[in-house]
Amino acid sequence: MNVQRISIFGTDNIGVYMFSNDKYSFIPPGLDKDVKEAIQENLKTEIIETTVSDSFLLGVLICGNNDSILLPRSVRDDEVSKIKMIAKDSRIQVIDIKATALGNTILTNDNGALIYPDFSEVELKKIKEALNMDNVIKGRIAHVSVVGSVGVVTKKGGVVHIDATEEEIKSLENLFKVKIDIGTVNFGSAFIRSGLVANSNGVLIGSSTTGPEILRIQNALS
Repeated sequence: MNVQRISIFGTDNIGVYMFSNDKYSFIPPGLDKDVKEAIQENLKTEIIETTVSDSFLLGVLICGNNDSILLPRSVRDDEVSKIKMIAKDSRIQVIDIKATALGNTILTNDNGALIYPDFSEVELKKIKEALNMDNVIKGRIAHVSVVGSVGVVTKKGGVVHIDATEEEIKSLENLFKVKIDIGTVNFGSAFIRSGLVANSNGVLIGSSTTGPEILRIQNALS
């Protein structure tokens, strides 16, 4: 599996700016041509340049899998229309829950989802409906409630917070139906999502991520 180091707007925290599944990569306007080429070559997706809620922080605001892409209630109508016009092979769902940082509070692949433990039962039901799946549970990873920020999971594998316990790893593997490993990005950060964007085709990682970190991530996601 291809792995490439990149930076976005001069920062290694590439995951806060991007969301990708196996079909589409959402990026903010204004990225350098070489960065866009690296994204397309490694992830092998169609690129959608957009804002969400007038923000460039797409990885914080968007979550989803290959079937469904969830947008926060704060998204503008014209942004939704643009996304729906391009991303015709995924279900685009605007979800009416209190949280808008969906990328930080929902961790999902095509098989299951782990969500912020303080979501209400009504919000849990809405997330299940938006993702079109029943296999959605509340929980934490390594005592962290914002589970989407400490993990990346594809249909091939996943990487989560370095302090996740063996019991948590087993539970996550049962939920997502893929191999899960622990790791860090950007020279020791346990907030995996901030420095990692991956799908089944490739991996993009913050430019300060070390060789051993990359090797572990590559093995986990292959």
